[in-house]
Amino acid sequence: MTSELVYLGGLRTEAKHIQSGSIIVTDAPTDNQGKGEAFSPKDLTATSLGACMLTTIGIAANTHNIKFDGAKATVQKIMAANPRRIAEIKIVLDFPKNNYTEKEKAILKNTALTCPVAISLHPDIKQDVTLNF
Repeated sequence: MTSELVYLGGLRTEAKHIQSGSIIVTDAPTDNQGKGEAFSPKDLTATSLGACMLTTIGIAANTHNIKFDGAKATVQKIMAANPRRIAEIKIVLDFPKNNYTEKEKAILKNTALTCPVAISLHPDIKQDVTLNF
């Protein structure tokens, strides 16, 4: 089992990661009857894409001895209506300053674009990824 969730009322949930005991609270966004006081489930979907990219790039960087610590990702989720859904996720990956070779850049880019979350999302969700080396 991965997680256990409880509906707390007021359009809020609490999710517990079984292995670690970590807790994440979600809240409905203000444009959908919520208070917007925590990540919405859709925010977590978009954020998971950025976290997956950084994590898998970290694995590739370790494998290929590429300096990667300090890399950052910014995430923007763009919604569509009728039906309400995620239409696009924009990710900007900022890599630490390094003299990356073209081969290293290709490894890092391919790793980002093929991370498990990226290839699990529905193909109708546009993934706009910018890599700043």
